[in-house]
Amino acid sequence: MTKFRNLLAATAVAAFALPGIANADGTVEVLHWWTSGGEAKAVGELKNAFEADGGKWIDSPIAGGGGDAAMTALRARVVSGNPPTAVQLKGPGIQEWAELGALNDVQDVATAENWDNVLPPALAEIMKYDGKYVAAPVNIHRVDWFWANPEVLAKVGVTEMPETWDEFNAIADKLQAAGITPLAHGGQPWQDATLFEDIVLGIGGPEFYLQALVELDQDALTSDTMIKSFDQLRKLRGYVDANFSGRDWNLATAMVMRGEAGFQIMGDWAKGEFLAAGKVPGKDFICAATPGKGFVLNSDSFTFFKVSGEERIKGQKKLASLIMSPSFQETFNLAKGSIPARTDVALDKFDDCAKKSREDLLAAIENNALVPSMAHEMAVPRSVRGEFMDLVTNFFNSDMSSEEAVKTLAAAVKRAQQ
Repeated sequence: MTKFRNLLAATAVAAFALPGIANADGTVEVLHWWTSGGEAKAVGELKNAFEADGGKWIDSPIAGGGGDAAMTALRARVVSGNPPTAVQLKGPGIQEWAELGALNDVQDVATAENWDNVLPPALAEIMKYDGKYVAAPVNIHRVDWFWANPEVLAKVGVTEMPETWDEFNAIADKLQAAGITPLAHGGQPWQDATLFEDIVLGIGGPEFYLQALVELDQDALTSDTMIKSFDQLRKLRGYVDANFSGRDWNLATAMVMRGEAGFQIMGDWAKGEFLAAGKVPGKDFICAATPGKGFVLNSDSFTFFKVSGEERIKGQKKLASLIMSPSFQETFNLAKGSIPARTDVALDKFDDCAKKSREDLLAAIENNALVPSMAHEMAVPRSVRGEFMDLVTNFFNSDMSSEEAVKTLAAAVKRAQQ
């Protein structure tokens, strides 16, 4: 990072010397990795809205790696003195770029439009650096969801969704005894980490989750509560089918749709798969929070990089205002399957799962139970997240004991922080 910081400083002048792209109503070049399905449709809504307001949009999509390829391209662009105007970025990554002096703020827009009054405080802080907004959130995804097939559950006499992990285990045992795969899962590190963080919330509660997965407290990471969390993860490993390794998340969702599995544990982007197949919430599929009485937050956002030129600065401010407008927040999230980042946008056009998500979000804010997702880059730097994912996936695919897992994890996290 020190070497990169020096390269950044050495090329800062070049970033301000680039020729402008003349467009009186603002220009943005937007780097993102939304390149398929509902994601491409959602970013298309943003592009269309920006152009409808007289702006010029230069699209720079980079597919692959869950954003890893885009981040590699971004570093090269910044070092060469040619940063994009806006970049799809999230979580601690926003602050990391801000610390390098690479970002412009849009605080004047945020102040004029009272962003502080309409965003969850925990999300607002992620969008800020040194008290000023440097990013704008487009949505809120909830990570801690059960998705279930009610017909499959009815086959084993289950009519109520589990509210504790013990209750889930009991239902899973019934499904397994009936020859039904209890849990549809894709064996990819980020999916394994999603299971893990939802378990940690359910076993330890929101306060413990924050201590272990956000503050990285060594006592929490090596605690009996963390051992119990790995014990539950081991239970889930016994509930997946033999062909789970490498499966994409949407194929696991399809297993639930087809009645091949009872449950999937996944963020609310899974809902888009059900809706695209014409399935109706509450009838064809059930959405319910995983145990824990909290809310695991994931949010997509666009961050504004340090560019110069009146048309680019105007483009950044126009884009920031557009992203946070109630009308765009509604349109975008209907396409994406998430809920608006703004808590004051009416959900009349949204489905019942979205309405439950908003209800639980507001309750979590009131009860200090809103927690950022570690698995989805909202809680810790990528280097630390990588240690979590490596360890969790290794545990999920081996006979490692829970006691060994917590010791190994705590040591790996400590190293990553040095």
